[in-house]
Amino acid sequence: MEAIKGTTIVAVRKDGRTAIAGDGQVTSGQSVILKNNAVKVRRLYNDKVVIGFAGSVADAFTLSDRFEEMLQKYSGNLMRSSVELAKLWRGDKLLRKLEAMMIVTDADNLLIISGMGDVIDPEDGVCAIGSGGSYALAAARALVKNTDMDAKEIALKALEIAGDICVFTNKNITVEEV
Repeated sequence: MEAIKGTTIVAVRKDGRTAIAGDGQVTSGQSVILKNNAVKVRRLYNDKVVIGFAGSVADAFTLSDRFEEMLQKYSGNLMRSSVELAKLWRGDKLLRKLEAMMIVTDADNLLIISGMGDVIDPEDGVCAIGSGGSYALAAARALVKNTDMDAKEIALKALEIAGDICVFTNKNITVEEV
């Protein structure tokens, strides 16, 4: 069986609020939708941190669990937890093979974490990952610059637009905001 993947996650920081939105589609290979209502955006650390993950399902859950452990270890310090997860992910023989990415946020930070050891703070407060990430990113950037919509509305609309274009993205959307 081919790897289970296919998702889109977008995050928008605007006016002191950050929203992360994720679609609900889980795809096997290039042609089979296994599930339409998966939840890939969730709250951690006493609801102070929101994460969204894309990639292979088991890998994404493994990284999510490891990130939650880091948040506990570093008392909710998002930046430190992210850097330590990236170091662990990059340096561990087994974790290094995981195929997933995460967007994480709290009241002060918005970061993308990858298995290449990257911890990226998007300069414009907008980022996206996953199969429809480019579509959602373009839509979110345009909406931030050209509308009065808030972060949550922009994240939702950007994901809806991506769902109109990307066959691996659906419109069963979960949005969390901090």
